[in-house]
Amino acid sequence: MSRFLGRRLGTAILVLFGVSLVTFTLARVIPSNPAALYIGPRARAEEIARVTEELGLNRPLPLQYLDYMGDMLTGDWGTSIGTKRPVLSEILDRLPATLELLITAMVIAVVFGTLLGVLSAQWRGRPPDLVVRLIAIAGVSMPAFWLGLLLQVLFFRQLDLLPLSGRLDTDIRFISPITDVTGFFTIDAFVTGNWVAFGDAAAHLVLPAVTLAAYPIGLIARMTRASMLEALGQDYVRSARAYGIGERTVVYRLALRNALPPTLTVLGLTLAYSLTGAFFVEIVFNWPGLGQFAVDALLNVDYPAVMGIALLGAAGYVLINLAVDIAQAWLDPRVRLA
Repeated sequence: MSRFLGRRLGTAILVLFGVSLVTFTLARVIPSNPAALYIGPRARAEEIARVTEELGLNRPLPLQYLDYMGDMLTGDWGTSIGTKRPVLSEILDRLPATLELLITAMVIAVVFGTLLGVLSAQWRGRPPDLVVRLIAIAGVSMPAFWLGLLLQVLFFRQLDLLPLSGRLDTDIRFISPITDVTGFFTIDAFVTGNWVAFGDAAAHLVLPAVTLAAYPIGLIARMTRASMLEALGQDYVRSARAYGIGERTVVYRLALRNALPPTLTVLGLTLAYSLTGAFFVEIVFNWPGLGQFAVDALLNVDYPAVMGIALLGAAGYVLINLAVDIAQAWLDPRVRLA
C-alpha cells in the first residue's frame, strides 16, 4: 500500500506541475496588457511602464514562472487585476460557498444514484427499471443551466415553495445573522443553534444542489446498474441464495460491495466534473462562490486569478482521483498491485 500511494502521489505532483506550466504559458501569451488592465482604462504610458516593472512583466517568461511558483509555495498567489485583492484571499472567501454546494450535491447524487442503480438491477426489464433508466438519461442529457431555470420556474414561480437564488434572504442577515465558523451557512447556523437561518440557508441550497446533482445521479445510477447486474450473476450470489441468505443481505452486503469499485471510478470523474459544473449553476442561481469570480477573471484577462482557479481545480481533480484510488485499493486489494 505504501508503494501504491507513493506512485499515486508522484503522479499527482507531475500533473500539478504540468497544469501550472501550461496555464501560466497560455495566460501570458494572450494578446493583452495586464499592466494597463491593472491600472484602468485611463492608464498613461509612464504608469504602465511602472506597473510592468513592479509586476515583473518585463522579465523573461521562464524567470516569471519561477518567481510565480516560488511565491505560490509561500502563500502569495498574486494580486487580482480586477479586484486589486490577493487572489488567495478572494478564493478563500468564495470557496466555502462552492464547497457547500458541491458537497451537498454529491451526497444527493451518491445516495440517490446508488439506490436507483440497485433498484434498476433488481427489477431488470420491469417498469421500475424503465423509470430509472429514463431518469438517468434525462439527468445526463439535460444541461445544468437549463434544468436550473426549469426548477426556478416550477418551484419558485409556480409553486412558491423554494427561494429563487442566493444563499440567504436579505432580511435574515439582519434579523438572525449567522455567526461565521466554517463558512458553510448550514453548518454554522446548526452549530450555533440559529434555526431560523438554518432553515432559510437549507431552503436556498435545495434547488442549486439538485441541479448540480442531476448529471452525477444519471451516471452513478447507470454504472451501479451495470455493475450490479454483473455481480448478481456471479456464482457466489447464486450460492448465497441457495443457502437461504436473505435477499437484502445478498444485494446490499455481497453484490453491492463488489459492484462499488467501477462505480467509485465514475464517482471520482463526476465529482471532478462537478467542480467546473458548479460554476454554471452558481451563475444561474446567483450563488456567491468561485463561479462568478472565475467568469469575471476570464472576461477581464485577470491572469493571476485565472492561474489560481486553474491550479485549485487541478488540485481538486488530483485529490479526488487519489481518494478514489485509495478507496478502490481498500475495497479490492488487487488494485494495489496495478
